[in-house]
Amino acid sequence: LVNPHLALTSGTAAALPINPASITGLALDEYNQPASYQWSIGVQRQLGARSVLGIAYVGNTNRFQNDYREINLPDETYLGALIGGANYNTAPGLPYSGYHSIDLSTNEANSHYNGLQIDLSSQVGHDLNLRAFYTLSRTIDPTTAGNGGGDLGNVSNPYAGWLYDVGPGGYDRTHNVSVNFVYDLPIFRHTENRFVKTTLGGWEVSGIVTITSGLPINPQLTGGQSGQGLPNATNRPDQVSSVSYPHTVGQWFSTSSFAFPANGAWGDAGHNSLRGPGRDNWNISLFKSFVISENRGSRFELRVETFNTWNHTEFNQVSNGLGSSNFGQVTSAFDPRIFQLGGKIYF
Repeated sequence: LVNPHLALTSGTAAALPINPASITGLALDEYNQPASYQWSIGVQRQLGARSVLGIAYVGNTNRFQNDYREINLPDETYLGALIGGANYNTAPGLPYSGYHSIDLSTNEANSHYNGLQIDLSSQVGHDLNLRAFYTLSRTIDPTTAGNGGGDLGNVSNPYAGWLYDVGPGGYDRTHNVSVNFVYDLPIFRHTENRFVKTTLGGWEVSGIVTITSGLPINPQLTGGQSGQGLPNATNRPDQVSSVSYPHTVGQWFSTSSFAFPANGAWGDAGHNSLRGPGRDNWNISLFKSFVISENRGSRFELRVETFNTWNHTEFNQVSNGLGSSNFGQVTSAFDPRIFQLGGKIYF
């Protein structure tokens, strides 16, 4: 990385400088083959004639996962000056003076997952088919890309490396419950009045219920300290007290628990250390088929569907940037109740 058209000691550009502003490369000496190890064990038990209960433990561990890490770093004591606008290319201690970002793709990070999964499948009587799932899990993943769901992300603190970002994965949910059912309503099933039986009998109700814990929230900073004057870096605040959760729109978590670190210092708040709102969502539909012709097998199906049936307010995103005017406030919510009426003709 030597450019004869630039005085690297001073960073003074020649008439025709040819060195690039930034470089992305591959760390060949730290590019191990990624590996994933998975295991599970489970048991099933029949409960009565029409029910089955399953319990399983599922785990995995992953080694040498990919990230990007900035290597053209100045002396860490100079970060305060960079935040103030000092020239990066001539910063003291820079390994490749005259250059800006040198970002290396590296296979180095580790992650793991552990989960308890419970599955109940049952036919209750002759009318109700029910299936329920519950998962208690924990995933630890240092990735910063795709809200914690992707690779090729830059480590937040290139001086500390990927260990600075070890914490709950971006899609980690401690509790996850899902129930689905189909209930054949028994009303007017045996009436002798053919009109009543055809119009009011034979309806079915189906539903999907989802109840989950909240996703992690990664506390960050706004302003010059958010990137420390470095390319490809993201700072976090200091946590100065334990975090409480008022769970209000104006304050989802206690914002007083965080403070800006000293100028040029890295915050000690954990990666993805906060929890966002959970969900309690019910989608229920009512449907029935009306026979048009038994000989031809034609019928008309009427469906009434509702999403967020009980019209619960389901909060979504929360502002995570210390220094922002809405830090800690809920900024969005999922859709309110939606009704949908539909019909199909089968012939």
